[in-house]
Amino acid sequence: MSTLWLVSDLHVTFPANRERVERLAPAEEGDWLIVAGDVAESIDVVVDTLARLRRRFARVVWCPGNHELFARREDRYQGRARYDRLVELLREVGVDTPEDPFPVFGDVTVAPLFTLYDYSFRPEGVTAVDALIDARSARATLDDELFIAPYVDVEAWCAERVAYSRTRLAEVDGPTLLVNHWPLVVEPTRRMRQHEMALWCGTTLTRSFARDYRAVGVVHGHLHMPEEIIVDGVPHVDVSLGYPFEQARMPRRAWPLPGLRIP
Repeated sequence: MSTLWLVSDLHVTFPANRERVERLAPAEEGDWLIVAGDVAESIDVVVDTLARLRRRFARVVWCPGNHELFARREDRYQGRARYDRLVELLREVGVDTPEDPFPVFGDVTVAPLFTLYDYSFRPEGVTAVDALIDARSARATLDDELFIAPYVDVEAWCAERVAYSRTRLAEVDGPTLLVNHWPLVVEPTRRMRQHEMALWCGTTLTRSFARDYRAVGVVHGHLHMPEEIIVDGVPHVDVSLGYPFEQARMPRRAWPLPGLRIP
């Protein structure tokens, strides 16, 4: 049997996490690995980590998280150019990205997506501007506002990425496994202690993706709250490793998480 293994939020700049990732290995020769974002902040570290994993696994499928997009003023690559550079380099080491043909595991099309967030995971009747003000007042903003937002119109990019993803997914026949760093529905964010942080956790534009594109499951990370929930009959699973200081509070579970299996 070959297994499709699921991980996200490796954050390998933490030595303890890096050691765990170095121990990741297939159980069988044909095993695949999905990495749903947040490998690291440095382009070089992201590429090196995924290249190492690609040498062990038959296939590695990656989609970016917010941390891969983090940039500073002195960085050569920022915003869209940063993502494009990551795609270019990861293709060179044989890693599948959201810009490549979707791979097929058994009879299931594995679709790595990149849909970002647009501040629409907010209370009904509250504007994005007011929701951001409330988040700042609650000291619940994410670093995305410092390291992503200054270099790109995130809301516009999100809308473009959702439309692009819909176009590609509409061409797929048969069942899919949807992979995205950010949750595709709002429900997983309702367990967050600071609900204001949901602003940076996805977009309502992807609400119907699982139903529209025959998903057998949705894989995501970002929240660092590993759990499977069922939404409209489809399992949505957070496969985050998370930060070392969080892991002691997380429920004990298998890691990496086994997903699909084929003979």
